[in-house]
Amino acid sequence: MFHHPASILALNSSRPHLVQHSRYGAKEKEQFFAMSRYSFANLLDWIYGGVDPSFEGNGGPECAAFLPWQQRLLESLIFLSVGVVEIVVSLQRIKRSHSKEVVTLLAQSRNKEESFGKNLLLVSLCLIFGLELGFKFASKTVIYLMNPCHVVTMLQIFLLACPPCQLAMVVFRLQMHMLNGALLALLFPVVNTRLLPFEMEVYYIQHVMLYVVPIYLLHKRGIYTPEPILSFWWALLATGLMFVYHFSILQILGLVTQVNLNNMLCPAISDPFYGPWYRIWASGHQTVMTMIHGKLITMVFYGAVPVLKSCTDLLRLPAKKMY
Repeated sequence: MFHHPASILALNSSRPHLVQHSRYGAKEKEQFFAMSRYSFANLLDWIYGGVDPSFEGNGGPECAAFLPWQQRLLESLIFLSVGVVEIVVSLQRIKRSHSKEVVTLLAQSRNKEESFGKNLLLVSLCLIFGLELGFKFASKTVIYLMNPCHVVTMLQIFLLACPPCQLAMVVFRLQMHMLNGALLALLFPVVNTRLLPFEMEVYYIQHVMLYVVPIYLLHKRGIYTPEPILSFWWALLATGLMFVYHFSILQILGLVTQVNLNNMLCPAISDPFYGPWYRIWASGHQTVMTMIHGKLITMVFYGAVPVLKSCTDLLRLPAKKMY
C-alpha cells in the first residue's frame, strides 16, 4: 500500500527533527567520503606524484612498455623460481652450522661495551638518511625509498642501534652480500633527477657510508664476524632474496605506478647492457657480484688489518738516541 504524497509531506512536517537529522547525516557522509578520497589522493601524490617521466629512465608509459609483457612474465617466472630455490637450499645448509657458532659469537659480543664510535656512526648515518628522506618528501618521490640501497641503509641503522643478538648477526651477514648495489651506484651514478641543492652530494655520501658501516662492524668482531671465506650459503641466500624482492615487490609497484624502481621497467641511461635483454644481463652479473663482492670486502679488510697494525706499531716505536 502506497502513501499519498500529501500524507508523506504531513508525516515529514510532523517530524522535522528526523528530516533535519537525516540531511545532516547525508552531508556528513559526503564530507567523510570526500575527505577520504582527498587524503588517499594526497598520499599517492606524496609517494610518487613528483616522478617526472620526461627524464629518460625515470618511468612513464614508454618505460613501462619497454619490454613485451610476454617477455616480462617469462623472466619473472624464471627468476622468481630461481630465487625461491636459492632461499630454500641456502636456509637448509645455514641451519646446520648456524646454531653452533651463535652462542660463541654472542658471548664475545656481550663482553664488549658500547663504543663512542658506534654511536657517532649511528648518528651520522641517521642524519644522512634523514636528509635523503627530506629530499624524497620535498620532491614527492617517497616511492624511491623502496630501492635496495635505501633498504640496506635502514638495515645498517638497525645494526648500529640494536644490541648484540642472533637477529643482528643474521642481518649483518645478509647485508654484507647486498652491497654490490652501492658499487654500481658509485660506478654508474643516475643523478639526472637530483635537482635540489646538495641532493647529489648526499647521494654519494650515502653510498660511501654503505661501505663504512660494515667495515667498522667487522672491526668490532663478535656477532659481526662473517661466515668462513669458502662458505657461500649466506651469499646465495642474499641472491635469492634479491631476486624475489626485485621480480615481485619492485616490479609490481613499478607497473602499478609506472615508476622505474631500480630499473625493473626499463634500463638506466648509464646501463652498459642497454637493450631488450638488460634484465638477463643484470641478473647474471649481479649474481656473480653478490657471490664475490662481500667476500672481497672481507678479504681486503682482514688483509689490511695486519698492515695497518704494523704501521701503527712502527709509529709508536721511540726514536733511537744519537750519541
